[in-house]
Amino acid sequence: MTVLSLPEGDLAEAGPAATDADPLGLKAAALNYIEERHWDILPGASVLRADGAWRCSCGNTACPALGSHPAHRDWNKQITAQPSRVHSWWEEHPDSAILLPTGRTFDVIDVPEQAGCLALARLERNGAALGPVAATPTRRLYFFVLPGTKKKIPEMLVRAGWGRAQLDLICHGEKGFVVAPPSRMGTGGQVQWARPPGESNRWLPEAAELIPTLAYACGRERY
Repeated sequence: MTVLSLPEGDLAEAGPAATDADPLGLKAAALNYIEERHWDILPGASVLRADGAWRCSCGNTACPALGSHPAHRDWNKQITAQPSRVHSWWEEHPDSAILLPTGRTFDVIDVPEQAGCLALARLERNGAALGPVAATPTRRLYFFVLPGTKKKIPEMLVRAGWGRAQLDLICHGEKGFVVAPPSRMGTGGQVQWARPPGESNRWLPEAAELIPTLAYACGRERY
């Protein structure tokens, strides 16, 4: 999967490489999120290939979110920052998606790929502080920002002049989650980092610094 017009080249890869014991690199990535970023993680469902078709490990043949939902019904109780639980789960389920619960260490602003690429280019050109940015095979970009953003988004949009517009701009906050790289998401491929987490973006930006540009880019997508 390639994101259109991303500045500075192709999608970036971050985190440990896959090994024979961890063929998809999911366990290593989950451990990296916990140990390097101090992020909580959540075991997700798997996207499986069987009889020439993709299906979700949840067993629902009509699952609308293949590999994009928690593996457990009581998922709030399964959130963890314990490496031992990561080892245990991904050794038994090496193809499980990694989910990142939002509203804790970060919120995530979720926009269409084309709008996100336009906004990303403008923000970088203007020298804005940016956190990690992920790209999904469903053609969405995830901008990681400080937690508490979801409640403030309506007011931010009003201040930016987009309060009455129906924008395709979603914020994942408290009681939510997003699918993390390198998890497979649906039938289209893996989630990847467009801007991977690292030392340069360890401190997340205030959403107010990004919303005017993101809203403008999403507004252009409407016409």
